[in-house]
Amino acid sequence: MSLSEVSSNRCFGGYQKVFSHESKELKCKMNFAVYLPPQAENEDEKLPVVYWLSGLTCTEQNFIQKAGAQRYASELGIIIVGPDTSPRGCNIPGEDDSWDFGSGAGFYVDASVDPWKSNYRMYSYVTEELPGIIEESFPADPSRKSIMGHSMGGHGALICALKNPGKYCSVSAFAPICHPTQCPWGKKAFAGYFGPANEGDLDKAWEEWDATCLVANYSGPPLDILIHQGKEDQFLKDSQLLPDKFVSACSHGKVPVVLHMCEGYDHSYYFIASFIGQHLAHHAKYLSS
Repeated sequence: MSLSEVSSNRCFGGYQKVFSHESKELKCKMNFAVYLPPQAENEDEKLPVVYWLSGLTCTEQNFIQKAGAQRYASELGIIIVGPDTSPRGCNIPGEDDSWDFGSGAGFYVDASVDPWKSNYRMYSYVTEELPGIIEESFPADPSRKSIMGHSMGGHGALICALKNPGKYCSVSAFAPICHPTQCPWGKKAFAGYFGPANEGDLDKAWEEWDATCLVANYSGPPLDILIHQGKEDQFLKDSQLLPDKFVSACSHGKVPVVLHMCEGYDHSYYFIASFIGQHLAHHAKYLSS
């Protein structure tokens, strides 16, 4: 695996780095961020990894610049990996036409219809290709990984955990798109990546990528889900996120979930920075056991 270092900055005793590589899944050049805590310099130690998935319009840069996670990761001895949010520069007609579909909006799914299906395979990239690179290139413990994300990335984190029972030690999300088959963002993305929902069995194809549908039928090992949601989030008010539907499905599927409704907080990285320490502590609890 050939990695090119894009940047490296000393941060809380460790290093915040960005690398680029040619992705086999996405058939394009991709960037990812990796925070290596001070403990990574101990040659005999393998460290746990938390994967962070960002939201619509983001790149690998937003989280590392705004969330303030490095301080907590340094203290806890956790590697944090953050990929970009979609393939880039694939020359697909329409890929740059809107902010909520195509570039910057891969939705962490594997598209099944043309012209998207050959490049837009973010699910396979995040769950298979990228962890393989991380475990080969850095002191990462393959048996200790967790996943979290924000908005579209919160949706991504939830489906990655629910579709891969036992693969992740824990999962958490900030303001996730919980029920994409029932919200405007999700309906637009799923119609584009999977085809329209009104053609026979395609409804079922959509549901396989919807966390609320997945959790209702979850039968894997115990999974303790943590969610923070701002009460002043405009997208909560616009019915894009639907956390109540997810919590209801969790009770049906007997999956423990803690949903914190946070007074006064919106959808921004100020909200994420306020609670990122709690999320990393949540993951550390399961990654250390």
